[in-house]
Amino acid sequence: MAKKPKTPDFESALHELENIVERMEKGELTLEESLQQFERGVLLTRTCQQSLQDAEQKVHILLKKDGTSAPVEFEATGDPSTDS
Repeated sequence: MAKKPKTPDFESALHELENIVERMEKGELTLEESLQQFERGVLLTRTCQQSLQDAEQKVHILLKKDGTSAPVEFEATGDPSTDS
């Protein structure tokens, strides 16, 4: 019986996904390799989406007040790379 691969954490999945995109953009993979990488990328994307949904749910739970959850609007502070 095949062993199910361990689900990577968000950072690992995102890093691997970035590597897959980079390899595919170079256009040096065969069609079969591209399909395999695409399939892996879809799985990693779903993993990242689930991690983000889980984190969002935790934030909502932490923000609950008096048994009700009211969304809190966050203001964008601009591009952090330009802030001094």
